[in-house]
Amino acid sequence: MDNIAGQNQGNRVLVNITMLLLVLLWLLPSIGLLVSSFRDRDQIANSGWWMTPFTVDLNFRARSSSDDMFEENGIFVIEGNVFADPSVASRFPDGEGTIGAFGPTARDLDAFQPGETAEMPRGGTLTVEADGSYRIESDEPIDRGPAIFFQALTPPSFTLDNYRTVLFADGMDRAFINTLTVAIPATIIPILIAAFAAYALAWMDFPGRGLLIAAVVGLLVVPLQLALVPLLNLHTSIGIGQSFLGIWLAHTGFGLPLAVYLLRNYMVGLPRDIIESAKVDGATDFQVFVRIILPLSFPALASFAIFQFLWTWNDLLVAKVFLPSGAASQVMTVKIADDLLGSRGGDWGILATAAFVSIAVPLAVFFTMQRYLVRGLLAGSVK
Repeated sequence: MDNIAGQNQGNRVLVNITMLLLVLLWLLPSIGLLVSSFRDRDQIANSGWWMTPFTVDLNFRARSSSDDMFEENGIFVIEGNVFADPSVASRFPDGEGTIGAFGPTARDLDAFQPGETAEMPRGGTLTVEADGSYRIESDEPIDRGPAIFFQALTPPSFTLDNYRTVLFADGMDRAFINTLTVAIPATIIPILIAAFAAYALAWMDFPGRGLLIAAVVGLLVVPLQLALVPLLNLHTSIGIGQSFLGIWLAHTGFGLPLAVYLLRNYMVGLPRDIIESAKVDGATDFQVFVRIILPLSFPALASFAIFQFLWTWNDLLVAKVFLPSGAASQVMTVKIADDLLGSRGGDWGILATAAFVSIAVPLAVFFTMQRYLVRGLLAGSVK
């Protein structure tokens, strides 16, 4: 009995462990985005999301005050604590921290260990202890307190500021509506066209049908980047260049090969007897298509709708090419890339938050329709 197929307990456990590991590997990027979206920007820049529960060594700049200067044995002295500086205090709510290194300039902020004495660029010495207390000595009166650069261990910091920056950015609501304006028609239009084409290629006999099927399969491997410039020139020549109509048609053209191929494979696998019986009863091809084929093909339609919606919602390249560059027509991907992150990615600390916000709607669509995904993709693969 131990050799009966399906009864091997060891194989079942191995399969379950393997699937669990695969699921965890797929979930890790999403978990990282979620955790990073709540972290402080400086901590994101200095450590990975897996270091979230631990302290992070960050660089700071504190300014001493000449008002605290006093004279001691002919030496002018300034004493204080770097953690009392208002620009630093917000990172250390309890007013305590641990200095890892310090320096008199930004270039040398890790040159000296706590307790050591550093020479100041403009004369005098600087000593910083591990608890943040410092002492500046000079033979001459100090007109302006020098800056102190140091590294300190900061506790884990979680904040909603990243979400406030993304969600309440100027024009983000308009970008969200523009994204829906692009994604919904760009999903529906290719489905409508591909459904008719797939039915014709699956159940109607006409000359050249095999060549058309081969052409559809061949178009699946053509990179869309090859068609961007010619297609934009065509749109410009007919008066729809860089407009919502233009991007709808562009997404339709890029999505049709997969849609036709997927739907045709599904429709070929539908029972022939049902269709032949309907035609014997006098049903036209249009009636067969609307009343029989479309209801039975819903899993394939839903699976392609998931792919197309995810592609159009997360698209950046096609939106940059086929939409005007003004703020009035920006979609969320363009808004995040151009306005929030900057042209050089200088504000990339909010990238995790922006990515998590942008995938919220696609995730909702996927989990709503995911039960149809496997059925639609596997249709026609086995007989």
